[in-house]
Amino acid sequence: MSMLGESIQSVCNPRRMNYSIYGNSDEFLHAHIFPRYVWEPEERKPYPVFQYPKEMWVMPAVQYCDEKNLSLRHQITKTLTTLMTKDQNVK
Repeated sequence: MSMLGESIQSVCNPRRMNYSIYGNSDEFLHAHIFPRYVWEPEERKPYPVFQYPKEMWVMPAVQYCDEKNLSLRHQITKTLTTLMTKDQNVK
């Protein structure tokens, strides 16, 4: 998760990253990484992203689609792969 967060930080340049790991309702751990940006509304900045209204989570404009997001996905993947390769070479 830390390497993925570092990759997102490098590519997207958020003001900070929020990490969440859960395992209470599923029989396995799962994680969320949320970049946080300066352009977010001031009243939302100090709170977890899960406190955004539900309608904001389902807006078509913020849903992933290859046409809009594939290049960004490739940049993050490339950066993550580089970090993972460096980590393997250190050991």
